Amino acid sequence: MINMYDVIIIGSGPAGISTALYTKRGGLTTLIISKGISSLQKAQKIGNYYGIDKELSGEQLYKIGLDQAKKLEVEIVEDEVTQIIYENEFKVITVNSEYAAKKVVIATGANRKMPTIKGIKQYEGKGVSYCAVCDAFFFRNKDVAVLGDGNYAIHEAEILKPVAKSVTIMTNGKKMTENRNLDVDVLEDEIREFRGTDKINEVEFKNNKIKKIDGLFVAEGIATSIDLARKIGAVIEENNIKVDENMETTVKGLYACGDCTGGILQISKAVYEGTKAGLSIICLLYTSPSPR
Repeated sequence: MINMYDVIIIGSGPAGISTALYTKRGGLTTLIISKGISSLQKAQKIGNYYGIDKELSGEQLYKIGLDQAKKLEVEIVEDEVTQIIYENEFKVITVNSEYAAKKVVIATGANRKMPTIKGIKQYEGKGVSYCAVCDAFFFRNKDVAVLGDGNYAIHEAEILKPVAKSVTIMTNGKKMTENRNLDVDVLEDEIREFRGTDKINEVEFKNNKIKKIDGLFVAEGIATSIDLARKIGAVIEENNIKVDENMETTVKGLYACGDCTGGILQISKAVYEGTKAGLSIICLLYTSPSPR
């Protein structure tokens, strides 16, 4: 049986933790799902945040936030989210499990740096896609490739396999980080470039091998805030998730806060937006006669 929560928060940085502190204190069942990675942890010294009387490392501040949530008995699961779907309620799909919620908050930071392999940018919308759920239909009975080497790439390949003629995972010189059973070819050769005419149609590797493809799905690293939002249909503007004054996206019941919404990339902004999202969700769930 799938566990049902009032709120599921994806991300354990300042935005996600701030949301959880409010929703939990507001009496809502709250789950944080996090890969245990935050951009905050990369900060060497932080001395410009209110209430800090001595410099702290990002790692130290990150741990303080986690400890705050744990003291309130917020449930925290370390796992990788690969997809959010809505079927009368939100379902959050992870590598190891599946959860349900009335509201979902994306707080996983800014979008990742996109791969710079020659040809990817040129063929975006011309055979290059960043969302298998969105675009698999257009590649029925076609030979497609997935660029990536982890769980996210495997997840995209699983979606494409029943639709496409063939699916190949290309790791661009990396070793596959997971060995889940998936009956697709894996090429670990380093890539030189992607080529085509009106649309992408082949990849050349640095060992001079060439492989014909009809489409490429980019899925490097883990699914980012933009990936998750795009898959469920939320509007993306200038590589940021579009939100309203309550931090709600264009998908009703789906919220976003922190670096993924754009603007200044500061802890204070992430905390404010997390607070706003938490308070908005509390008000809505307590005042709606049939909450979503």
